[in-house]
Amino acid sequence: MRAAVYHGRRDVRIEAVDPRPVGPTDVAVDIAYCGICGSDVHEYAAGPIAIPADEPHPLTGETLPLTLGHEFSGTVREVGEDVERVAAGDRVTVNPAIWCGDCKFCQRGDHNLCVTGGSIGLAGWGGGLAERAVVPASQVVPVPAGVGLDDAALAEPYAVALHAVRRSRLRAGDDAAVFGAGPIGLGVAQLARLAGANRLFVSEPAAGRRSVAGELGARTLDPAETDPVGHVSGLTDGGVAVAFEAAGAEPALRDAVRTTDRGGEVVLISVFEEEIAIQPNFVMMAERSLVGSIAYGTGPRAAAGEFAAVLDMLADGRLDPEPLVTDRIDLDDVVADGFEALIDPDGQVKILVSP
Repeated sequence: MRAAVYHGRRDVRIEAVDPRPVGPTDVAVDIAYCGICGSDVHEYAAGPIAIPADEPHPLTGETLPLTLGHEFSGTVREVGEDVERVAAGDRVTVNPAIWCGDCKFCQRGDHNLCVTGGSIGLAGWGGGLAERAVVPASQVVPVPAGVGLDDAALAEPYAVALHAVRRSRLRAGDDAAVFGAGPIGLGVAQLARLAGANRLFVSEPAAGRRSVAGELGARTLDPAETDPVGHVSGLTDGGVAVAFEAAGAEPALRDAVRTTDRGGEVVLISVFEEEIAIQPNFVMMAERSLVGSIAYGTGPRAAAGEFAAVLDMLADGRLDPEPLVTDRIDLDDVVADGFEALIDPDGQVKILVSP
């Protein structure tokens, strides 16, 4: 089969690879759509970061080269002999987070904090930027009737956004701000509104992405032209209750901290390619809190939790993913029209790839 194989920084090749064999508890999925994640773009432009380069990943035993893609949907082609919960022909998406099951975090149910955890498509096991993927049956998530497989491919980034909103102290009526209008930031904006956020500000330098945020009902600003701290603080009598950092950039984090009111909270969601510096006095002297948010609920009940909640919201129309999908491309074009286009995206938000 054909797959987008990561060999290193700026080196992704479309190659013929053999799919993994289908074990007794596995499911083979014919891929319909796979989204290119911001994490994938970071790996392409500056990696390897999370992708194992020198030492094999402790759970998959793999190093690069490996097949990318962890936001994917498709149709079940084959199931292992012990699989009962899905069958050939079922439409599914995949919760790609993998875990050890043995560390203290897995034992207490926090599988997303697994000390050796990773993700299908970043740690190995064959990702969704391919014609087919073979995954553990426990991680296959049925797609409800009425939800297209293109929308189902966005369940993963929406689950990241939902987990971040749930990690926050956001309450109905609170003002909030989002820094970065990529897929995760825009997902947070949608879900924060559903959680009852009052005034919602989005800071984003790319005009195209700002436009999408505006379509979703956010108050937008360009941090290159308007100081987010002065602008937002002036409109909110001191700052927002919660700011979400989804840009992975030092200025965005600095502004996110100072845009929150005293006693406010900053939720960190993005991947940073390099170490950064912030002034800790802005945290300490205003009793602000910094909170990390990684992935979403997974483990033995990977098909439930945030993935199921997101799919329900897609099914009943509470979430509208259409403004986020700015291009659909073929697998053969994934480098030029996918990764390269997203390094300096402007109007591009989520690009879906079909094999």
